[in-house]
Formats: sequence, structure tokens, C-alpha cells
Amino acid sequence: MTVSNVARAAMAVLIAAAFAGAARAEIKNYEFQLVQPTVKAGADRIVTVRLVDKTTGKAVSDAVIFASRLDMAPDGMQEMATKVTAMPGTEPGTYRFKATFGMAGRWQLSLGAKVQGETGTVENKLVVTAEK
Repeated sequence: MTVSNVARAAMAVLIAAAFAGAARAEIKNYEFQLVQPTVKAGADRIVTVRLVDKTTGKAVSDAVIFASRLDMAPDGMQEMATKVTAMPGTEPGTYRFKATFGMAGRWQLSLGAKVQGETGTVENKLVVTAEK
């Protein structure tokens, strides 16, 4: 290969890499959204969230949820935490969690997830209101 052919090949690789990077969304373009912002206080309540690509508005399926926590941090009681159990989603792009809401008030659902094909982590804190 001559020097000009090597330069052309290198330029082609750089251009392809730039287009590949532009085609992928950034991890900050994803967010979890509550399907229903309120639940009844009590045992075995289901909270459903949707993972959305904010640039397209479409739900994102097949994310791997690796962190979840539910506590009363919005009401200044972060030590009041409860166990969260992942449940199967009912629609593509939805993720369900079962938990006990021991009292009425605002509960913070903290989620961490990996989106397939993306680097980085989607992290959101959502406030669910438990009512009597």
C-alpha cells in the first residue's frame, strides 16, 4: 500500500467510527418514568415503570436492572427502606417491582440499569406516593 492508500484507509475508518457513534444514543437520553405515580399503602404493591428513549419517545425493552432501592428519602426518612422484588413486565419496555409500602407518604424508587448496546448506566430516582 502506498502512503496515500494508507491515509485513505485511515480516513475511511475515522469517518465510519464517527457515523457509528452518531447513530447511537447517549445514555443520558434514557430515563425511567412512573406508569402510575400513586399506590395504596400496604404489602405486596406493584410499581410499574417504563424505560424511555427521550429522543424518540419509544419504550426500551431488554434493559438489565441491576440496582433498585425503595425508601422514604423524600420525607426525610431514608433509613425507612423496604425490600424491592423485580417482577415480569406486562408490556415491552415496562418493568415492574413488588414492595411493601409500610406507611402513607412519599417513597423514592432508585433504579440503575444497563441498556443493551450502550455504555454507561441509566440512573433515576422516582417518587411514588403511597396513599391510605
